[in-house]
Amino acid sequence: MTIEPGPLLANIDSPDDLKKLSQDQLVQVCQELRQFIIDNVSIYGGHFGASLGVVELTVALHYIFKTPYDQLVWDVGHQAYGHKILTGRRDVFHTNRKYKGLSGFPKRKESIYDTFGVGHSSTSISAALGMAVASQYKGETEKQHIAVIGDGSMTAGMAFEALNHAGVTNSNLLVILNDNCMSIDPNVGALKEYLTDITTSATYNKVRDEIWNILGKISKFGPNAQQIASKVESGIKATLLKQSNLFESLKFRYFGPVDGHDVNHLTSVLNDLKNIPGPKLLHCVTVKGKGYALAEKDQTKWHSPGLFDKITGEIYKTVPEKPEPPKYQDVFGHTMVELAEQNDKIMGITPAMPSGCSLNIMMKAMPDRAFDVGIAEQHAVTFSAGLATQGLVPFCNIYSSFMQRAYDQVMHDVCLQNLNVVFCLDRAGFAGADGPTHHGTYDMAYMRCLPNMIVSAPMNEEELRNLMFTASQPDMGPFTIRYPRGEGVMPEWRTPLKKIEVGKGRVIQEGEEVAILTIGHIGNYAVEVCEKLSLEGLNPGHYDMRFAKPLDEEMLHDIMRRYDKIVTVEDGCLQGGFGSAVLEFMADHNYHAQVRRLGIPDKYFEHGSQLQLQHEAGFAPQDIEKAVRELMAQHVYAR
Repeated sequence: MTIEPGPLLANIDSPDDLKKLSQDQLVQVCQELRQFIIDNVSIYGGHFGASLGVVELTVALHYIFKTPYDQLVWDVGHQAYGHKILTGRRDVFHTNRKYKGLSGFPKRKESIYDTFGVGHSSTSISAALGMAVASQYKGETEKQHIAVIGDGSMTAGMAFEALNHAGVTNSNLLVILNDNCMSIDPNVGALKEYLTDITTSATYNKVRDEIWNILGKISKFGPNAQQIASKVESGIKATLLKQSNLFESLKFRYFGPVDGHDVNHLTSVLNDLKNIPGPKLLHCVTVKGKGYALAEKDQTKWHSPGLFDKITGEIYKTVPEKPEPPKYQDVFGHTMVELAEQNDKIMGITPAMPSGCSLNIMMKAMPDRAFDVGIAEQHAVTFSAGLATQGLVPFCNIYSSFMQRAYDQVMHDVCLQNLNVVFCLDRAGFAGADGPTHHGTYDMAYMRCLPNMIVSAPMNEEELRNLMFTASQPDMGPFTIRYPRGEGVMPEWRTPLKKIEVGKGRVIQEGEEVAILTIGHIGNYAVEVCEKLSLEGLNPGHYDMRFAKPLDEEMLHDIMRRYDKIVTVEDGCLQGGFGSAVLEFMADHNYHAQVRRLGIPDKYFEHGSQLQLQHEAGFAPQDIEKAVRELMAQHVYAR
């Protein structure tokens, strides 16, 4: 289905085309751009509310600045759809987040307008500052550098590290704080309260426009008047709004708050700020989902709603032919409450993903025992470690890809002290349409090498529950449970909890000649393959190993004595992962079976459906079947 843009948007193939319009036409451009995003996302899917909230800001930025010469850096990238549409990708925008199509996030190799690849939050200020310092070093004094960061991303320590550095560089850097009180879920913490105080201060807002009139015309005054204006600005802000010292104490010039949906005022403000040297911060107040009433009302639900009817707002859902198994994250959420009811030592922690990981279920049932700490993975881990030192059992739920941001804390603060922190790594394996910034590719390898760490993966919902119950037992130490995005395989999943012996796998079926060794949900593919091959009289064995560390050595000894050929299957990186662990065991014990390892090879994979990416990587069901057939067709001589 072809979506036709409005008459002005249809003629904008680059920011240069946008600049040909009069400022009075920008309101219509914003209306057309917002409608184009609504039309596309309703039919083709994608993130929604974040881009609607910055339509006016996006138009104003490309209207005023000389992109791509001026460097525009978006934080995370959920909000960059309008940016993509205005920078030459309008006619292919329907391929957004589709296999082989546009990335859902800014990507350097996709466009010269995407100055920095993003996907994880809070990187924009650091990246833009690096660009600004580089320009300063090369003598490009007129070049502008703009970082657009949300108030949710500003909760991460990295953003404050960058602000702290930028304040002493005197670089040509503009930070635009897009303040909508939201990330995916509502923002939390003292920063949110501080920004709310700024935007609701009646006294401050009364004099804000008068301050701006002075500062906005600063280039027309002489040096003495400039000094006076600076004193007026600092004096009024210090007297009427002490909180503004947060940014100004870091030597940033603070401007705002301004209405982020008044495109004409934004263009005037940005045009003035171009002429003010040094680090500056413009505070824009916006509404996530602006222009689509339902998205404004329920911003979490409409962050990424799936396909929907743009008129009625009905979100389309396929009707399952049989009872639908729950998502792993929902099983986690309900099991957390069940475990916590039985054990008063259990606590829940997540960095800004309560609805994504379903910890919101526990937060509602037990608000004093479940914590959203903001976009702060490092803090989440060490906070969990602190809880563990006092005899509590924290379940720290972090997406696999985001766990990489807190690896030092896992190593030093948890493993080195052998603390009982349970890491539940959601979105392990390929994350689908979110692409390489979100794929949970490396956790088995980077967790497996840490002393004291247990590394496990459930094959189904029952196993997830039992692993969580096992990890909550006394003196278990650091414990990782990884599971994929999406649905499991068991419609009836509320089975009684039972403890699993750490380091023990299970036999799915005994067989002959070829043994398939799997870990995690991907083992269900092997079940399908074995069922299909059995119809032809072929009988490979299948073993669910459950643990990448410690390995079930007793089971492996038995497998190596009985089978000449081994296929290992994992939805993680091959280098250092589960298959590598099996090869290490074989080398240590002088076994010489023929081994075929299936998993994610040493390359980055783009976005697409999980099954598309698994096949591209070589471990989809047909790939497992092919590997088994090829091994069965080969004759293995004496060892």
